Amino acid sequence: MSRTPVLHYEPRAALAHLRTADRALAKVMERVGPFALELHPASSLFEALLRSIVYQQLHGRAAATIHARVLAALARQGGLKTTALARLSDEELRAAGLSRAKLAAIRDLAEKCDAGVVPTLRGAHGLPDEELVSRLTTVRGIGPWTVHMLLIFTLGRPDVMPTGDFAIRLAFQRLYRKRKEPTPETILKHARCWAPYRSVASWYLWRSLDLPPAPDQ
Repeated sequence: MSRTPVLHYEPRAALAHLRTADRALAKVMERVGPFALELHPASSLFEALLRSIVYQQLHGRAAATIHARVLAALARQGGLKTTALARLSDEELRAAGLSRAKLAAIRDLAEKCDAGVVPTLRGAHGLPDEELVSRLTTVRGIGPWTVHMLLIFTLGRPDVMPTGDFAIRLAFQRLYRKRKEPTPETILKHARCWAPYRSVASWYLWRSLDLPPAPDQ
């Protein structure tokens, strides 16, 4: 059963800090409105990362269909566990819609969960962001972006800056009126003033792309 995730920070404190630290961001926050980040429940990192792998490079409906088929296959073998995955043949998983690359990634994920490279959910809460990025990116098909999304939306971490996210770079470019797409280094340098609440700043950057142009733009 999926555990209800919680934020590991106080949103009021985060909002107050960001409004004081960055006037341009504060204007965006005012226009976007209340902070409403939705966390994704998961019973384990195996569950969360399996979903991430299935959803990679697919449109939402197609990904959801394949994910549901994989979950149904696992349920027949005991549920969302690495032992259930081990009981399924490659043919059964391919029939659910997994590509060969995603099948290999999910097998590797299970192996690294069993080996302890991928920690338990409880264990993950005791590890710093940097160590989780280091460990989880050893899994085939899992890169820093996927781990950053996990940190923000499943583990509720406060200070994640996903510079590898295209939408973050675009929002930053628009907000600060950069002629060229900003480099990760440029964003990280500016984002020092957002720490220790860069996850919240990132959420507002994402939401800013849904806004109409400001009157002065």
